[in-house]
Amino acid sequence: MQKNDIFQIFNFQSSLSLLPVIASAALLIAVCGLFSGCYSLTQGMTLLGYLNRAVPLEQTEDEDFVRLITDIRAFAIEELGLADSKNYTRYVQLDRNYLAAVVSASAKDSFRRHEWDYPVVGRLPYKGFFNVDGARRERANLEKKDLDVWVRGVDAFSTLGWFTDPLYSYMRDYSPARLADLLIHELVHATVFIKGQAQFNEELAEFIGSEGGRLYMEMRYGLDSEEYRQMLASNTDSQSYVSFVQELIAELNVLYSSGNSREEILAEKERIINAAKERFDAEYESRFSSDNFRGFSELPINNAYLELFRLYHAEDNFYSDLYERTGRNLPAFITAAKTITKNGSPRVQLENALLGG
Repeated sequence: MQKNDIFQIFNFQSSLSLLPVIASAALLIAVCGLFSGCYSLTQGMTLLGYLNRAVPLEQTEDEDFVRLITDIRAFAIEELGLADSKNYTRYVQLDRNYLAAVVSASAKDSFRRHEWDYPVVGRLPYKGFFNVDGARRERANLEKKDLDVWVRGVDAFSTLGWFTDPLYSYMRDYSPARLADLLIHELVHATVFIKGQAQFNEELAEFIGSEGGRLYMEMRYGLDSEEYRQMLASNTDSQSYVSFVQELIAELNVLYSSGNSREEILAEKERIINAAKERFDAEYESRFSSDNFRGFSELPINNAYLELFRLYHAEDNFYSDLYERTGRNLPAFITAAKTITKNGSPRVQLENALLGG
């Protein structure tokens, strides 16, 4: 596959778990306008085809997988307080290791993200395609508008209760920690969704999915278990990667606010990104305990890729700080999140609900 082909992230390792933005890419694909327009009709018919093929989870005849999924759902619903539903009780066999190709875009000289308008859910900074050719065409159209574009595979998304979200066959290869994070992340989307607040929705699901997955592993396997230690090491490496990318974003933010000409900004942007790649390779051994992130310097990094981290990972640690200040009670955190409305700042509402403001 060529470096600029559809999944840039797969150039150096064919693994959805390689980069945290992919491992946690539980993207919402707007399916509520399924039968409004060619794009929606095409995606909707494909989704309905998948759902029609779904069978009860028990028919996988994989008792360990069934037991694990059932236990994660019970933990998420009964112990964390996420919305009860039939999500992840059915199973679809696929012949690939991702669900959809999702396109994101950004200006070349700033982190001004491109957004698409959808019925009911409003504006979202991504567009999903079950057929890779559709993502290729969308990428080409956006590049003609002189935008940075990134296309990645996602392994799950939430339909926000419009349909019963199934499991997919490639998930049988996931570790318990990855499954817990993924399912809890998606169940957050089905529990709390604020129209027009894509940043908040994704940051909230990312935080609760990560912490909920950690709590699941702690409670089911124990702090001294090999499973928990492996999860912790993986999470530590992922956070180190996110931190490095955020350092790069901060450096570019200074450039983008410099007032320099566009030509000067683009030239300096390339220099900064190339220098970051060299620094990443030089500092790798001191930052990471595994080889999972070594391919960073091979990626065609652009603003669309970096903007994904700004979408999913709060740069100010708002959620983790609030969680600490309010006693590290995730069920209470989720209960507070359920009270948020579309009126006013969702962050302020969450904080007030937890602190009694």
